[in-house]
Amino acid sequence: MRRKSREIKIGKLAVGGDNPIAVQSMTSTDTRDITATIEQIKRLEQAGCELIRVAVINEEAAAAIKAIKQAIAIPLVADIHFDYKLALKSLAAGADGLRINPGNIGDRNKIKAVVNACKDQQIPIRIGVNSGSLDKSMLEKYKSICPEAMVESALQNIKILEDLDFREIKISLKSSSVLLSVEAYRIIAEKVDYPLHIGITEAGTKDRALIKSAMGLGILLHEGIGDTVRVSLTADPAEEVWAAYEILRDLGLRKRGMELISCPTCGRCEIDLIRLAEDIDQLIRTKPEPLKVAVMGCVVNGPGEAREADVGVAGGRGFGFMFRKGEIIKKVPEGEIIKELLQEIENIT
Repeated sequence: MRRKSREIKIGKLAVGGDNPIAVQSMTSTDTRDITATIEQIKRLEQAGCELIRVAVINEEAAAAIKAIKQAIAIPLVADIHFDYKLALKSLAAGADGLRINPGNIGDRNKIKAVVNACKDQQIPIRIGVNSGSLDKSMLEKYKSICPEAMVESALQNIKILEDLDFREIKISLKSSSVLLSVEAYRIIAEKVDYPLHIGITEAGTKDRALIKSAMGLGILLHEGIGDTVRVSLTADPAEEVWAAYEILRDLGLRKRGMELISCPTCGRCEIDLIRLAEDIDQLIRTKPEPLKVAVMGCVVNGPGEAREADVGVAGGRGFGFMFRKGEIIKKVPEGEIIKELLQEIENIT
């Protein structure tokens, strides 16, 4: 059962409560390069991204938010460290949310200025705790980076906002360690009802990060923890969005995008199945329809083993059988398999 969290609004996007788990990413462009940033966000929108975060490193980056916001369709969160003035300028430029830790931006008056501006504009704040940048006092108290230290750091920042009567809050507790992240989220989930943004940060290059993220996010989501999600990759952020939907779909939590199933090959395979499956995978990744597509290497067992697929192909020597729901519908030459499969997908959708 999904953890019950309070609902907040980030622009037009409702997060928490009974709302679908939202997929977000972060731009890798220099926010000051308005054209490049808009182009990347539009690509991410096409991939299904529902919430985007941009780095605000100085006043020029904060000012750029105004033009970026006018050109995109999804809510934008300004990511800020230490400088409360950048938070105020980002809000003035139209940011829909802030990612900022109150304890890092100075004295109470500075924090209050940001909170009051957020109250006036009904803008939420995400408190983000990363294991790699824990406050020194937490490290001194716990003698190591541990889930309890991360949670206490988050609770301290939450209290700062609650003391100012502000509760439009989202929380993240990220680490490059799957086990550390999972345990921290489990603890905080029992202590507060604020929506949680989940992810495994600094997870590595694409292949490694996909494994870590699938493990960590899969555990948390299966336990009902998580209201927004980012799969952090050292790669094109569009890959993050695709991966997030793959994880959510495999857990039955979202239905966007096509699922590819393919056999691991064996001695009965008489076709270049690896190349065929990879080529088809790339061609269907951007399609939003929730279909199951099969690429099988054996004409004898393939259609039956993949009978749950909406459409698929089973390869033979120089040909392939097209099938739907396990029933063969036609035989095509090997060189036309991809074209014919795409046509069958088009016919269904």
